[in-house]
Amino acid sequence: MTGASATAAEIAAAIAAGKASASEVVQAALDRIEAGNPRINAFTAVFRDRALKAAAAVDARRARGEALGPLAGVPYAVKNLFDVKGEVTIAGSKINREHAPAKQDATAVAKLEAAGAVIVGALNMGEYAYDFTGENAHDGACRNPHDPNRMTGGSSSGSGAAVAAGLVPFALGTDTNGSIRVPSSLCGTFGLKPTYGRLSRAGAYPFAASFDHIGPLARSVADLALSYDAMQGPDPRDPAQAPRPAELALPAIDKGIAGLRIAVAGGYFASGGTPETHAAVDAVAKALGAARKVELPEAGRARAAAFIITSVEGAALHLDRLKTRQRDYDPDTRDRFLAGALVPGTWYVQAQRFRRWYRDQVAQVFREVDILLAPATPCTAPPVGEAHMAIGGQQMLVRPNLGIFTQPLSFIGLPVVAVPLRSANGLPIAVQVVAAPWHEALALCVARVLERDGLATTPVAA
Repeated sequence: MTGASATAAEIAAAIAAGKASASEVVQAALDRIEAGNPRINAFTAVFRDRALKAAAAVDARRARGEALGPLAGVPYAVKNLFDVKGEVTIAGSKINREHAPAKQDATAVAKLEAAGAVIVGALNMGEYAYDFTGENAHDGACRNPHDPNRMTGGSSSGSGAAVAAGLVPFALGTDTNGSIRVPSSLCGTFGLKPTYGRLSRAGAYPFAASFDHIGPLARSVADLALSYDAMQGPDPRDPAQAPRPAELALPAIDKGIAGLRIAVAGGYFASGGTPETHAAVDAVAKALGAARKVELPEAGRARAAAFIITSVEGAALHLDRLKTRQRDYDPDTRDRFLAGALVPGTWYVQAQRFRRWYRDQVAQVFREVDILLAPATPCTAPPVGEAHMAIGGQQMLVRPNLGIFTQPLSFIGLPVVAVPLRSANGLPIAVQVVAAPWHEALALCVARVLERDGLATTPVAA
């Protein structure tokens, strides 16, 4: 299989076996992007010449009988905040378009290319990653492949849309407060936010340094694991990366869940969503036999502290530009950064102190359980341009509140797999499968069981 519904693993296997050429596969992906992108606005740039040249190199290696990498010939794309050599890293902004082209690939891009993957383009995103909707003021709203009148979620909006539409089998995104998991939920893809410090962020334009993660979105668990494994390894260019050896997930994803202690996150996570949201968690819990409920103490305060730290760190990065180029920002992004610049220093310090306390409390929870299940988003995809959503009889602002269930988890860097399901209203919605730090493989194992048993679903959108 090498068409729109093919997985990365299937494509790499077909190319290695000589059943397809990398050039054919990449050309077909470029054709799909040309035909399908006008409907969803996922791509902001297509790297046609580079992609075809890289594909030809894969075919030449195979013709010479050389060993091919595990992702040989597989097309993929990246959120447009990743450096791609010779291209301008715009990070969803107007201002960055004036920058010089990148002199080298981001570490994640370089590692994927070393595994044989072929980058085909850069993807739409929320400006400077400060967004949960996928509505970019400069490049236009990214639109959900399942219903173009609805949001993709953000800020990795193009990543979710491109994968869900079958334009590429996997894509790279980043996640500070939920920016992989929210579009995974609204678009219906698997998404992996690894442990903070697991993968190098070097060459990815920052948002909030003490929160930023990178990770893949894909239509299969195997593709998540395959791309994640390819990006592992030390990198001195990212000082936040933990000095831990690679622990390959792909060989472990089919080990099953026998003996795993799986629980449902209660309290904060048990309210604040639509019936579809909580029905998705209940369905997964039932399928996994997870009857126990546990509570993450002060999860609501964790979200509040995450807002403070994110806004302060983001504002510090943008302060000079905010003084001189306010009109070149999306007004919503600008106002959030300006608010962060006005946060008292004592608030930031106290939020970081609370963060340490909260990390210790959650560590205690993971002494009793191996996996927690929680909703990913409070609802399915809202209409594009919608400012408010009705949740539990209350009107809530869409832009900040799509991340109410993701922020308390990324706040302390926990590894999470977003597992997509079909909701009662026909649109995708996801459940977060959460593990203790450095146990991505356990979360991927649970996701694989749900995929194997038919509960998780990632159909290619029409």
